[in-house]
Amino acid sequence: MITQIRTLSPGFLLAALVGLAAQGVGNHYDAPVMLFALLFGIALSFLHARPNLQPGIDWTGRTVLRLGIGLLGIRIAFQDLFALGWTMAAVIVSGIVTTIFLGVFLAKWMKLRTELGILTGGAVGICGASAAMAISAVLPNHKSKEQETVLAIIGVTALSTAAMVLYPLLASFFGLDEHQAGIFFGGAIHDVAQVVGAGYSVSEGTGDLATLTKLVRVSLLVPVVMALLFWFRKRHAEAGEGKVPGLPLFLIGFFALMLLNSLVDIPPVLKDATATLSRFALVFAIAAIGVKSHLQKLLTLGLKPVLLMTLETLWLTGWVLLAVLYLV
Repeated sequence: MITQIRTLSPGFLLAALVGLAAQGVGNHYDAPVMLFALLFGIALSFLHARPNLQPGIDWTGRTVLRLGIGLLGIRIAFQDLFALGWTMAAVIVSGIVTTIFLGVFLAKWMKLRTELGILTGGAVGICGASAAMAISAVLPNHKSKEQETVLAIIGVTALSTAAMVLYPLLASFFGLDEHQAGIFFGGAIHDVAQVVGAGYSVSEGTGDLATLTKLVRVSLLVPVVMALLFWFRKRHAEAGEGKVPGLPLFLIGFFALMLLNSLVDIPPVLKDATATLSRFALVFAIAAIGVKSHLQKLLTLGLKPVLLMTLETLWLTGWVLLAVLYLV
């Protein structure tokens, strides 16, 4: 145990320092912390080749990542679905499903990997960078998987930041009231932080409803990732490729915390502490993923994945906006 800690600690501490630096810069400039963590990590990617750092960096990008995703469940309760109403819940679910299918279709049309369409469609449809990392964890291994994940995180965060600025203007243009705007922001913007930023820039009520709508989308992370996992397991077994991957513990943890939060009145202090731990775990993990990435390999993916995410974003935005205009 002590030997393992000594082996992993240098790489973990590097990722943690990068993550804390990103947290400080992001808080100071009120900008996406995840994006800073990833970019700072990429800037230090030459350090991944060092034998004393590599094990800890790889462990942080894998195990700490899954811990952070699992702890996200503490923020969500099943009651959120009922509070939003079945009509809008159906719109949210259908928006996620159609965005993923659109991603698969466009990826094939652009001659990209199907898995990239699933990855970007899930990231756009569910909850941005967190969804990208969760989906990536159950995708089959491939030589370009890490580069695709990094590109998905960068793209979805950039698009989400642009949406935080543009969507309040779009809501004003279409004459949305505070209630409609809250559902629109929560249903169409990718990352939670940007949803909060857009919502509370309009009003407190809009911010509260936007956050609630967004949490409904986040709650769908587990069923979507589990569906993808079982589909890949089936394909894996049919191809006769040996041992089939099992159910990841982070999904079980996510669902267990979500269930606990639905059934038990958890003290706010404990809930806030768990949510904070989750946030730092994700920031450290994404910093490690950045350190593991190489910019030169990232550039070889070209502009097609960026176009793919942009089209997926436009689709989801149009879907939710039409629903808000005609159903709310």
